[in-house]
Amino acid sequence: MTNSTARLSTRSGVVLDVRAASEADEPALSAFFDRVSDEDRRFRFLAAAEHVSHEQLDPLIHADHFQSESFLAFDSATGELVGSALLACDKAMDTGEVAVSICSNYKGKGVGWALLDFLGSQCRSARSAPRDRDREPRQPRGDRAGTRKGLQARTLRRRADARHPVQDFQVNR
Repeated sequence: MTNSTARLSTRSGVVLDVRAASEADEPALSAFFDRVSDEDRRFRFLAAAEHVSHEQLDPLIHADHFQSESFLAFDSATGELVGSALLACDKAMDTGEVAVSICSNYKGKGVGWALLDFLGSQCRSARSAPRDRDREPRQPRGDRAGTRKGLQARTLRRRADARHPVQDFQVNR
């Protein structure tokens, strides 16, 4: 998906244009992470810095487009960058980790779920990774955390703060 754009709709009606990130996106990503909540930024990068460094952005703008891919989600109505999603698979292509970050003013609008569904479809199709592991800060929401468009999740372990479980997602083919 390196040269195409996917159009996604969220449960709240926000329409997203999603495409692969590139080196030219570094300034936009830097500004985007300034609009992500301090807690989410800290959890995503495991650091308490107010701003994301070039070294932290580098994996997002230099994905290999096979084992790793970095996607950006833009609100189609405004063109604003509102989400970042990273998929990184192991060498065997049977397990992957996903990381989804959402701009603070777009939280609660289904952007994260739409990106998680999108990453699941990427796992099932282009990468054929049967499992992907979600390590993002979000509360499980009943059955919604367990099943999403071909993904089945189970809690592997809880982080020390016990608020953000690490979910293991099995992709149903």
